[in-house]
Amino acid sequence: MIEIYSKPDCVFCDRAKSFLRDRQIPFIEHTLDIDFTKEHLLEMYAEARSFPVIVIDGFYIGGFDSLKAQLNEEIKNTQKLLNEGV
Repeated sequence: MIEIYSKPDCVFCDRAKSFLRDRQIPFIEHTLDIDFTKEHLLEMYAEARSFPVIVIDGFYIGGFDSLKAQLNEEIKNTQKLLNEGV
């Protein structure tokens, strides 16, 4: 499961959500000051330094660039496995 901790008017938050929507990848969005406070977020993910904060299966992976890199690597590995099975 992918979770995105975002804040209003955050360009990279919007890019991350669009990236996932375009690929029809489900995610849960949590919005600053509605679903969580910055203090609570830092208690959960002390290494988080900017928005969005992206978590996959409970593990903090980083922001938008980290999300793209992670998913592109997973796609590449899946394609490699499919090609080897042919």
